[in-house]
Amino acid sequence: MRGQQARAAADWFERQRVSATQPTWWFWRWIIKRGRYVLAPFGHLEVTGSVRADLRSGPLLIAPNHIGNFDTFVIAAAMGTVGLDARFLVTGGIMTAPVVGPLLERSGSLRVERGKTDAARSMELVDLALHHGAHLCIYQEGRVTLDPGMWPERGKTGLARIALKHQIPVIPVAQWGAHEVTKYDQPKAMLTSTLSATWRRPTLRVHFGEPVDLSGLRADRRGDAMRARNRIAAAQTRLLAPLRAGEPHAPQFVDETRPVPDRPTAAFPDGQVPDELP
Repeated sequence: MRGQQARAAADWFERQRVSATQPTWWFWRWIIKRGRYVLAPFGHLEVTGSVRADLRSGPLLIAPNHIGNFDTFVIAAAMGTVGLDARFLVTGGIMTAPVVGPLLERSGSLRVERGKTDAARSMELVDLALHHGAHLCIYQEGRVTLDPGMWPERGKTGLARIALKHQIPVIPVAQWGAHEVTKYDQPKAMLTSTLSATWRRPTLRVHFGEPVDLSGLRADRRGDAMRARNRIAAAQTRLLAPLRAGEPHAPQFVDETRPVPDRPTAAFPDGQVPDELP
């Protein structure tokens, strides 16, 4: 049994190493460039902002806020709209799922595993992909936000550490509306909400901002990864505020399957970001 597990681990890692050094699947690139039409049955995609031409040659880190189960599709389509080649950092549980896992792997997404050995392997894949100019999308929050107001959470420092280690630009992205397509939990609710989106057709707003200012921060200095993380969360929050101008405190769309904590979990509750950050 242990031998089989070791071989399986070696197999996925070798496949991913090859994938990290090669262009993404041609069919995936074709799909995301036409993502607006692919998403049309579920909502109206509005993409604003852009990514400078000199940055699009890569490598590049894309940092969107995470608001729902459908928003990865929205971000992929938006990245294709602005000329980016979308790759995602995806947890191992999803990458090993039937059908979805192989498709994600084929599209060039990278598998993230926990545990000392597997985490090191995951970072090796990230390093390889970025060395080959990848446009890598990472959800800093690590989960769909559970803040009562659905503002971005601070999340973890993984994205910040990668950015500081490689000195790669981080493009903050704000999105709003994808949470109205597929509900947070319960298979029946998720299915019925997704189907009903075909006649509700919510507006799926995505905005690409300017690179986050990480000047003065270093990978080898204590506390700088947290400072970088906070700057990224601040940039996301500032970009999100105008996208949800009519819903500053709580989303109008009611999702009874989403757990709501008693206290805010947002990095900047109600979207209130101070003028100066450390």
